[in-house]
Order: sequence, then structure tokens, then C-alpha cells
Amino acid sequence: MAQPIWMLLPWTIFALAAGVKFWRFARLVRQHRPGPGSGSELERMRASLERIWRRDQQRS
Repeated sequence: MAQPIWMLLPWTIFALAAGVKFWRFARLVRQHRPGPGSGSELERMRASLERIWRRDQQRS
């Protein structure tokens, strides 16, 4: 029978990999999250959606 401590090695590797994945995902989300003064970005998105809607209405 194997030593019980060796059973912790795969779980340690898994936990480390999950932590790295979470850290990278959190960093990505923080980079793309709009800041407090990003009203212009919201306006650009709204204008883009309105253009798409107008274009769709003209096609139908």
C-alpha cells in the first residue's frame, strides 16, 4: 500500500492549477471591467446597438 502522503500530491497539483486558473480569470475580468468614469463606453455600446437595431428593421 502506498504512503498516505502521496495521495495528497494529485490534490495539491489540482488545487494549485485551479488557483492559477482563477487568478488569471480574475485578472482578465478586472482588466475589462468598466471603471467609474466610463460613461462614454456605455454610450458607444448603446449607439452601436441602436445602429444594429435600425439596420435589422430596415431589412424586414
